Amino acid sequence: MKITSDIEQINHFLVEHNIEAVFNEDLKAHMTLKRFMQGDLICSQGDSPKTLFILVKGKIKVYTSSAEGKTLILSFKTPLEIIGDVEYVRGSNYINTVQAISAVEMIAVDYRWLKKFGKDYAPFLQFLLEIITEKFLIKSNSMSFNLMYPVEVRLASYLLSVSYHEANSLQNDNLNPINLKDAANLIGTSYRHVNRVIQQFCKDDLVERKNGGILIKDQTGLSILARNNIYE
Repeated sequence: MKITSDIEQINHFLVEHNIEAVFNEDLKAHMTLKRFMQGDLICSQGDSPKTLFILVKGKIKVYTSSAEGKTLILSFKTPLEIIGDVEYVRGSNYINTVQAISAVEMIAVDYRWLKKFGKDYAPFLQFLLEIITEKFLIKSNSMSFNLMYPVEVRLASYLLSVSYHEANSLQNDNLNPINLKDAANLIGTSYRHVNRVIQQFCKDDLVERKNGGILIKDQTGLSILARNNIYE
């Protein structure tokens, strides 16, 4: 992870995502830009949070772990997304683990500055309210889709979600086999069923098993099958 105080770049991201009015000048003065490499952990479940992160570039995955060490991927996020908002409001430890699945850039603001300069600032509070309610809506929709759509649609959506697109080019298109177990957990089916669907996708020339992973061959075909990319 690299940390900078590049005010010009921070302001660029604020304008790009139309959130420059959300933060007053006191908060902007205490912002930093954090850059994470693919695979870096941004926060870990159970840790005590001190920072609000604003995802402004790249893609992350959010997952939770059980006491037995099993993991369940909850969602994939692209800009604009906030990490640490629920924890800030509730005063709780991190609920989930967040990991970069591409190179990621995040604007960071320590909670101490939020409490000092943001607790009575209406635009910031309204922004938090909108972000948190949107998360609950997405979660509700995701649970409904898991019940309504067949496994083929859900798996196509998962494969699209774990891929990262930037400048219309597909990155990270090799899916480690262990992630198929994550996919099974996320979409609510068995690992064996996921393998059967992958075999059918290979026959349909949508994907290809390659070097122990999975290569997306027909992004458009998967998108049509997925109907909606429900895990983002």
